[in-house]
Amino acid sequence: MSETISWTDFTKIEMRVGTIIEVSDFPKAKNPSYQILVDFGPDLGVRKSSAQITTRYSKDHLVGKQVIAVINFPKKQIANFMSECLILGAVDGADVILLQPEIKVVNGLKIS
Repeated sequence: MSETISWTDFTKIEMRVGTIIEVSDFPKAKNPSYQILVDFGPDLGVRKSSAQITTRYSKDHLVGKQVIAVINFPKKQIANFMSECLILGAVDGADVILLQPEIKVVNGLKIS
C-alpha cells in the first residue's frame, strides 16, 4: 500500500488532456519506447514525452489519440531525449494501457 498524501499534495499535480500529434521510434532508449509529441493547446503548447507503450500501440494508432499527462514534473533526460511530461497509463507487467477521456475534449483541459 502506498503512503497517504494530503489533498494539498494532490492539487500540486497538474494533469491535462492533450492530443498526440507525432510519434517516432526511440532506438537509443534502454527499453522499447516511442518519442511522442503531445499538443496541450495554445496556452500550454506542445510537449515531448517518451513512453514504453510499443507492446500495445503502433505509431499510426497513436496519432490523433487524446491522452492524460502530468505536465509539471521537472524535465527528464532519457538517453538523447528530454521528456517534458509524463503520459499516464495503467501498468500490467510490461503492458501499459493509456488513460484517456471517454469523449474528445479540448486540449489542455485540467484533470481534477
